[in-house]
Parts: sequence; structure tokens; C-alpha cells
Amino acid sequence: MTAESTQGAVAPAGTGRGVASGPILRTEGLTKRFGGLTAVNNVSIAIERGEIRAIIGPNGAGKSTFFNCLTGVLRPTSGRIFLNGEDIAGRPPNEVSHKGLARSYQITNILPGATVLENVRVAAQSRHHPWNMVRNRFSFTDIVDRARAVLDSVGLRDDEDELAANLSHGAQRNLEIGIALATEPQLLCLDEPTAGMSVSETRATVELVRRIATDLTIVIVEHDMEVVMGLAKTITVLDYGEVLAEGTPAQIQANPRVQEVYLKT
Repeated sequence: MTAESTQGAVAPAGTGRGVASGPILRTEGLTKRFGGLTAVNNVSIAIERGEIRAIIGPNGAGKSTFFNCLTGVLRPTSGRIFLNGEDIAGRPPNEVSHKGLARSYQITNILPGATVLENVRVAAQSRHHPWNMVRNRFSFTDIVDRARAVLDSVGLRDDEDELAANLSHGAQRNLEIGIALATEPQLLCLDEPTAGMSVSETRATVELVRRIATDLTIVIVEHDMEVVMGLAKTITVLDYGEVLAEGTPAQIQANPRVQEVYLKT
């Protein structure tokens, strides 16, 4: 059953406003099977430009598998994934990233032995300059400037010389968002961005997501319902790998099937 979904498009970031129309991301019949287990089953959704879309559901609902199919970590068994109208289903993660889709991970994925600046600089350089064993990495002044601008946007500029391993958990999660932003995405997928955070860290990350959402489309998997209801314009609920419901936060909260299988109210 699918509740009425909301619409409202704005232009994506990083590519010039108004250069494309229609949903930035669309799936048709997306399915992923592992042997006899169907983790994602015939999922068809459309995500409008500029929206924050939340994907929620109970444990085992298929949220992570869905994310992994979108980002190229897993090859779908069947179905299609359109990013800006181009089918990216089955493309490897590096190609998906170059098409404009970036992600963070449920488990922090940073270079702990590198500085904060180096973590972001490496990601930024991947978009503009090939690997060069001879040229000094800081000779690309445009890349260093880009990395510092990203650190400003995630509130980590003052920590640029700190080892990533020495950051607090919340700052490491925000650094990971910065690494994703450095690749200049149009669509950012955030997998449990507030997992393990304190109340104050969660509030700071919610504000960060709101700030960067002014220039990006964001898809977020998150268990914290206060975070979801406060951020998302549209919520898609998965259950047993299928779309159970879709709609505004108010519609989802009022949906009796969602209450029964997930919200438990």
C-alpha cells in the first residue's frame, strides 16, 4: 500500500541550476535476491530534486541492501536505477560516484591515520586530477582550497591538521559527510548518520544536514524517528523488502499499517 507522496522539485547542486528536469533518482522494479532470500522486492520510487527523502523500516526491511544497490556496492538481481535519467544499475561504485551519487556508511569510513584535511583532499582530488606519484599532493592549490571549503561547511576547518582518529565520534561522522561532499555530488545518501551520537551531537548533525540540503538532494536511512520527522519531506517505509507506505511525515505517522509494523503506536 502506498500513501500519497508529496512533490516539489528544485535544481540539484554542483551542476548548474535548471539543467535537468524530472526526478533525480528513480527505481523501477528494483529487486535483489541472495539465494532464496529476497532482500529488496520490486521497489519503485522516485526522488525529486532538492528533497530530503527518508527510508525507514524495521530491522531486516532491506534498507541497507537498497542503499547498496543504489551506490553500486551490490548488483541488483533485476530492475533499473535511473540517476538523472541514466540507468546506473549494476555500475561499480566508482562509476556511480562519478555520475554524481555519494554516500556515507553506517560504520564510519575514514582514513584514521591521515589528517582531517587529507581525508577530504583525497576525495576532492579524485574528481579533478589523476593520481601522480611525482607531483606533491599540496601543489594542487585548487584542490586544497576546495577541501578547506568543504571543512568549513561541516564545521571542521579548525581541525584540519588533526588526525582523523583523534576526532570525537560525532566529528568523525561529519568528516565522512565532508568526504562525500568533496566529490561534488548531486545526490547524497546518508546511512544512519546519527548512529551512536550523543543528544548534542545528533542536534549538530541534523543542523548540518539541513544546511547542506539547500544545495543537494539527500536520501537518509535513519532509525531515530525524531530526526526523520524533523528532516524528511517524504518518507518511504520498507517492510520485508517491499514499499509498505510512502508520504509526508504526518501521513506516515497516521498510517495504521506503519504503526503496526514499525512505529508500534
